[in-house]
Amino acid sequence: MSLLRQQSSAILVLEDGSVFPGYTFAGAGEVCGEVVFNTGMTGYQEVITDPSYKGQIVTMTYPLVGNYGINPGDMESDGVYLEGFIVKEYHSRPSNWQSRQTLQAFLEAHGKLGVEGLDTRALTRRLRLAGAMKGILSTETTDIPGLIEKVRAYPGLVGRDLVKEVACQTPYLWKEGSRQELPMELKDRRPQATERRVAVIDCGVKYNILRHLEGRGCQVIVLPATATGEDILAWQPDGVLFSNGPGDPAVLPYLVAAAAFVLGKVPVFGICLGHQILGQAAGGKTEKLKFGHHGINQPVRQEQTGKIEITSQNHGFVVIPDSIAGHREATHENLNDRTSEGLSYPELMAFSVQYHPEAAPGPHDAAYLFDRFVAMMEKKPSPS
Repeated sequence: MSLLRQQSSAILVLEDGSVFPGYTFAGAGEVCGEVVFNTGMTGYQEVITDPSYKGQIVTMTYPLVGNYGINPGDMESDGVYLEGFIVKEYHSRPSNWQSRQTLQAFLEAHGKLGVEGLDTRALTRRLRLAGAMKGILSTETTDIPGLIEKVRAYPGLVGRDLVKEVACQTPYLWKEGSRQELPMELKDRRPQATERRVAVIDCGVKYNILRHLEGRGCQVIVLPATATGEDILAWQPDGVLFSNGPGDPAVLPYLVAAAAFVLGKVPVFGICLGHQILGQAAGGKTEKLKFGHHGINQPVRQEQTGKIEITSQNHGFVVIPDSIAGHREATHENLNDRTSEGLSYPELMAFSVQYHPEAAPGPHDAAYLFDRFVAMMEKKPSPS
């Protein structure tokens, strides 16, 4: 940590009573969340602007963070949704021609707490052995018994609908790399013959998903997570994408109902939480992982070819494939813990993956899935 900055003491207390002292590098106050670790060596801006981290306190395992600053091009949403950010050492003087702001200034502008100086290796090992735990970050007190009481009273992620806290409230058009007002008359006007209209259901969508779709010639309409199946099809989409998002997928019946309504009518693609939504719409169940997958180096095997992809991931819940009755195909498997990473429903013109093919951050091994989605739409006749 820098010796030149004036810093206040901070403390992280886990629900099992573990205590990790540190110092603030951004903001002040007290926050609760599920404490998870991210193994990415780069990509901290994309991490902190990913809405899927709502309700979580994120620890970076790479020890030096902040050295390339913040820039407009790496935003994955319009805000910061995680509850707190923990690093081993914060670098306060970024060196990058794209940098427009320090990480400290960015977090403080969004009212978020940043803490450094913790023993992040010990914290990661604790989470790796015991599993993700509720935690509380505080700069206001060192009363350990009081903090333990607070964190144990915190509800955690299970059973909470966090999607409504991060999803858009009104539809919008994604065009030329930015959010734009959506003309309602588009409902009655088909796009050009060479253009495919995709309705993206915003459960906490990352902007790079929208960039990939637009980059493949799609007209991208983003709808709120509360859109019904009828609302979605009213836009006459050539395809529907259910996006990533935060929280427990088992408490989202409105999204499951919407997915069940559109399945079989148009091609459907699900990413991360969208994968879990489609799994439930097909009759399956989900479960919580011990400590989740958060990072940009997760190995996934394609079941059909045996090819290995290195993928970007951020999820704490998974679909149980055996809980799905009827015709479905397992397409991808995580090589670390053998959990489901992809399912296909050929009879319903649908497929989904648990990981993030759009990366940001991470490798581009799985970008072909967007091409597959476009190819499915091109095979299906356009709505009349």
